[in-house]
Amino acid sequence: MFVVLALTTVFFTVGLIVFGAVVRVTDSGLGCNRDWPLCGGTIFPPLDNLTAWIEWTHRLLAMLIGVLGVGMLVFAFRAFRRQNRAVLYGTLVAAGLFAVQSFLGALVVMLDLPPTMVTVHLGTAMLLLAALLFTYVGATYKPAAQYAHDHVSTLLYATTGVSLIIILTGALVRGSGATLACIDWPLCNGSALPFDQGPLQTVHMTHRFAVLAFGVLLGVMIWYAYRSNRPTLVKRTTVAAFVLYLMQSAVGALFVLTAAAPIWGTLHVGLAAMTWAALAVGSFVEAAHSGTLKFGYVSEA
Repeated sequence: MFVVLALTTVFFTVGLIVFGAVVRVTDSGLGCNRDWPLCGGTIFPPLDNLTAWIEWTHRLLAMLIGVLGVGMLVFAFRAFRRQNRAVLYGTLVAAGLFAVQSFLGALVVMLDLPPTMVTVHLGTAMLLLAALLFTYVGATYKPAAQYAHDHVSTLLYATTGVSLIIILTGALVRGSGATLACIDWPLCNGSALPFDQGPLQTVHMTHRFAVLAFGVLLGVMIWYAYRSNRPTLVKRTTVAAFVLYLMQSAVGALFVLTAAAPIWGTLHVGLAAMTWAALAVGSFVEAAHSGTLKFGYVSEA
């Protein structure tokens, strides 16, 4: 039951992140004015106020995740308090991150959507997703072999960390108003190095260069994963992350070329979350094999 709840909560958390992008690209963050937890002073927004309903639906998804999280805590305590306590601790961390995320969501609304706070809000959501995936991996995965932590392990952890940094810099591009500072792709207003065009173009193009570097890092990670004969799940998650990265890059280009059409902005964030999730799972599996994480394993994934 815990595994079912964990996987369901992961699914809805990805949905929450994607719907958060919908809120952002449709400028619905203040659809309920600055009210929280109410929406414009009422529980349900007016039927003719679309932006309010978008923001309210986002909050409703968050509340659903909270309910699922309570269920996870109950079953984690019952199933893992004596053995495999890492899963119980991971669930407690996820609960704490959810509380922080909810608090930040309220602050974002009440403080009129400050870009830095919006970025921290997104980053916390990604950490929550990783914590939930940690509990799922811990409850279901049993490594077939153990080996020592090495440079490949470090590279995978670093690649996973860089993916989160890329997500946060992308949020800052949006928050700083630099989304359409470059109106073409892959160049920026006809220039490969537009740093003399202004600060917004610099912010935008720096993000693109960082994304390119991340792609190279992912390629190196895949090469090392296969060269060192890493576990199958590590290989598959790194390849999946690279495929998702390519899709996200293409969607990012479409987002610019369509003058920030909401559909592409939403998909861009969703694919970023899935890339991060794939690498997080790969990192947890690698940690289980290298002894960095010690689970009391209960079944084979």
